[in-house]
Amino acid sequence: MKISYNTLKSYLNIPLSVQEIGNILTEIGLEVEDIEKIGNHEADRWNGLIVAEVQSAIQHPNADRLRITQVNTGTEILQIVCGAPNVAAGQKVVLATIGTTLYPQGGEPFKIKKSKIRGEESNGMICAADEIGIGDDHSGILVLDENAVVGQAVQHFLNIPPPDTLITIGLTPNRSDAGAYIGIVKDVAAYVKTRFPNQDIQLNLPDTAHFEAKAPKTGYQVIIKDKERCTRYCGVLIKNVHIAPSPAWLQEHLTTIGIHPINNIVDITNFVLQESGQPLHAFDAAAIAEKTIVVQTLPQNTPFVTLDGTERRLQAGRFNDL
Repeated sequence: MKISYNTLKSYLNIPLSVQEIGNILTEIGLEVEDIEKIGNHEADRWNGLIVAEVQSAIQHPNADRLRITQVNTGTEILQIVCGAPNVAAGQKVVLATIGTTLYPQGGEPFKIKKSKIRGEESNGMICAADEIGIGDDHSGILVLDENAVVGQAVQHFLNIPPPDTLITIGLTPNRSDAGAYIGIVKDVAAYVKTRFPNQDIQLNLPDTAHFEAKAPKTGYQVIIKDKERCTRYCGVLIKNVHIAPSPAWLQEHLTTIGIHPINNIVDITNFVLQESGQPLHAFDAAAIAEKTIVVQTLPQNTPFVTLDGTERRLQAGRFNDL
């Protein structure tokens, strides 16, 4: 299992280094197999990256796939040539100013220089997520929320955490409690309290004090046909959901531990799984046949379609392509 040192510290406010945490984990039976620095640890990683606003975007006269944009930095208007298909007037974007060094995800660092692209002057670069090292999305530029303040440092607006360290632990079958952050931090806290009783320890766990579980009629039902393998299955209906990219902090959290961000709905279910160990899945309510979820064990060779659209057949303990 891979855990983020920064995330671990957010649940447990004790001044322990990553090496000290690693030693404790090994001593309590969660053997540390590897400790690895993740992301860009360069001190100037965010220097020169600011929030800017695209005021106009017109077709480049000499290139079909390029646009000439006028970008407001808060202090001046810059002309920037951009090749992203989604750039448009009115967007708040990440601007790398002249002299900025970018540390792209999986690539070599490079410095932004004043240049001419197909004969048109370009004074900076409007960035995609992977170009600033917060994901691997290169399908278009990163569009920020409308409330972003022009001229603000991107690091502050996105609330980017400091460089992280990844701790890989070897989980044994008898330690399912340590398959999530809450289980791990409780174990570490118990160790510290036992060994250092004078140490002030506070666990920052999710607050459920004001959560009220209601069960209104939704029109949907759950039928459990195999109660030996599934004794309980719960669901909640959430309305007025807007599918969108997750905020930067959530994408950063998932990317650090090797999970590819998809959208806000899928990502938050993965986050809860990593935090609490509770598996979750979000369904499109409109696509549930007869408004019924059936939990059962299907016979071998039953055909089904996976989430990516691949057709499969169930096998004993595995599946094959159709």
